[in-house]
Amino acid sequence: VSGESHYYLGRQYILKIFHQPKAMPSVKLLKGQIQVITNSPEKEIISDLLNTWYRHKAKDIFEKRLEEMLPKTLWLKDKPPLRIFSMKTQWGSCSSKGQITLNPSLVKAARVCIDYVILHEMCHIAEHNHSKRFYRLLNQVNPNWQIIKSKLDGMASQLIF
Repeated sequence: VSGESHYYLGRQYILKIFHQPKAMPSVKLLKGQIQVITNSPEKEIISDLLNTWYRHKAKDIFEKRLEEMLPKTLWLKDKPPLRIFSMKTQWGSCSSKGQITLNPSLVKAARVCIDYVILHEMCHIAEHNHSKRFYRLLNQVNPNWQIIKSKLDGMASQLIF
């Protein structure tokens, strides 16, 4: 609904919906707003447009952040494969084969939160559990992770819907 508040990269934006019957549907970030141009007033279509936009932005940003975090993880030679998948209760996961899966809703959080989740999952490539060794590794690559995790967890209800 026009006027709703939405997040992107940790900042809050107002959603502005423009109904234009002959327009090509699109979503863009402009002048402090997330603007949706749609040729249909149906909420499901508007929601799909917005979710597709978030997913597209998430893929681009997560790839870039993963590349940026790679030098911190000396145990990895190559960038692990990345998958975007909506999850109701997790920000990310790591498969036993080293594939990192991130929730597209994470793109609504601040970059520092995105980096924390990526580093957390990259640590799972070396330690596929939450053992003392895992947390020692996480502390080495992200010493402030507990503060960041607390911030992210506190915003979860606003970011995942």
